[in-house]
Amino acid sequence: MKTFELTPKMLTMGGVFYPTGYAVLLFPQADQAQQAAEALENTGFASDAVMLLPPETILHEIGKVDGDSDVDLPSVGTEGHTVNKYVAFARQGHHGVMVHAPSDDDTKRVMSSVQNLPLAYGQKYHMLAMEDLE
Repeated sequence: MKTFELTPKMLTMGGVFYPTGYAVLLFPQADQAQQAAEALENTGFASDAVMLLPPETILHEIGKVDGDSDVDLPSVGTEGHTVNKYVAFARQGHHGVMVHAPSDDDTKRVMSSVQNLPLAYGQKYHMLAMEDLE
């Protein structure tokens, strides 16, 4: 696994988190996210394609939340609404995994890898649309 690093390619022109080609998965517990990351690597995803997202990273890097404020982010379309959902889950202590899964086959492999874990929320970012992962 590699350390999460927010890059300009992961943002829309308006600065909202939108990492095209990635899936973001949220789990209630840190150990579940760790198990998911290991399962992804065990099914062939490269270690540098898988990143753990602790709640602090979701809040500060992705959600741009400063401090412990309960103020929600402004919703800028679907991607802004999704970031708000990530923030809400992170405030509840959820941990995430982000994996580069650009193809539909990669997405199927992601979901197969984590099928026995309690996925709380998941999104796949396509070029022009987001897909709910269940």
